Amino acid sequence: MEPLTIGYIALPAALVLLAMRVPIAAALGMVASVGIFVIFAWRPGAGLHPEYAWQPTFSLLVNSPFAFITSYTLSTVPLFIFMGHVSYEAGFTTDIYRAARLWLSKLKGGVAMASIVGCGGFSAITGSSVACAAAMGRIAIPEMLRFGYSKELATGSVAIGGTLGSLIPPSVLFILYGIFAEQSIAKLFIAAIIPGLLSLFAYLVVIYIWVSLKPDAAPVPEEKITRDDRMHALGRCWAIVLLFVVVIGGIYAGFFTPTEAAGIGAAAALALGALLGRLTVSNVASALKETVYQSSMIFAIAIGGKLFVNFIALTGMAASITALIDGSGASVVVVIGLMVVMYIFLGMFLDPIGIILLTLPLTIPIIEAFGFSLIWFGVVVIKLLEIGLVTPPIGLNVFVIKSIVGDGIRLESIFKGVAWFLSVEVIVLGLILTVPALSLWLTQFV
Repeated sequence: MEPLTIGYIALPAALVLLAMRVPIAAALGMVASVGIFVIFAWRPGAGLHPEYAWQPTFSLLVNSPFAFITSYTLSTVPLFIFMGHVSYEAGFTTDIYRAARLWLSKLKGGVAMASIVGCGGFSAITGSSVACAAAMGRIAIPEMLRFGYSKELATGSVAIGGTLGSLIPPSVLFILYGIFAEQSIAKLFIAAIIPGLLSLFAYLVVIYIWVSLKPDAAPVPEEKITRDDRMHALGRCWAIVLLFVVVIGGIYAGFFTPTEAAGIGAAAALALGALLGRLTVSNVASALKETVYQSSMIFAIAIGGKLFVNFIALTGMAASITALIDGSGASVVVVIGLMVVMYIFLGMFLDPIGIILLTLPLTIPIIEAFGFSLIWFGVVVIKLLEIGLVTPPIGLNVFVIKSIVGDGIRLESIFKGVAWFLSVEVIVLGLILTVPALSLWLTQFV
């Protein structure tokens, strides 16, 4: 059997397994393992000879994941995750939210806007959208409900704000994309800054329009807040600002690499938390526990994805699809449009990390064939995955918020709140697609 035929059989098989809720790591790993074995055992014109397949298959299954997991760059992932969890345990994220809430308190919808700003600040020290939504959900949603905000606005603003964890650096998704696409992680980080800030501003605009059309959705809190209160709250944010400056500023000033920045950031968060008396042994243990859990999950998926990438390379599918598109005469607009639809569709059902590892072996050669920047494409992909995090029927961030609020708020109410923001997501995505300079302008300075 031709390797290409095996590939075209295996790809839908992987999608079927994922649709059956088989864990992503297991689905990609099993399909890749069986596919690799069949390719080596069933060589074109030679019939089926399993005895020839065992040694090369096992060699690939052992050596490729080991080389991938022990790579220096991948150590960035657990370090950034640990930095984020330590910052949460030390209360640095609460400081950002409180400062934003006090400074925006006089605005209609100010507490919801503060939640978005808080999510942006949290995203600047952790690379996980789910962690961002979970942390800010526990802090901001009870506060908004206490002030009389509608359930839709309270939950929808945090669910959409949590997606900024995917886009604003440092981002775990950008790290994985950079490794698999063989692109500079530092350039990917800086390419995401303007799109990330643009997304944050767009969410604030949506809240402003929402509360203007429906004033009852966001009453103005009746609080006596003095200038001293605002300045004190702002002053408490120095620790998280320092962390961001050290990590991101250090990378772009050339003092250290992204991997070194992750280690320095994690150590700095731990040191600041201890020096300020905000960390206990139980806090650090909790941060370590969550870091191990998240990192293990990501690494398991990454191993399955690496095997799947190797399998796709053996089949020659990427080259075949690229040649097919080139021969069809399809315009670049049509091809990019189909990719956008594919990513949004997959984002409705699958985990973002799994989508990246499932699709990159096929989409990157096509993007390269058209001569587009893979840095720009990385920002587009992460933005699409960000949209998928809040798109029904399985918006991961929505279910995270649901787990926090419990039975008090219906799932439909959260999706209804998110729907207000999805319209502006289309506008932001369109700008990123049609104006590559939004992503690439800052990269020229790296």
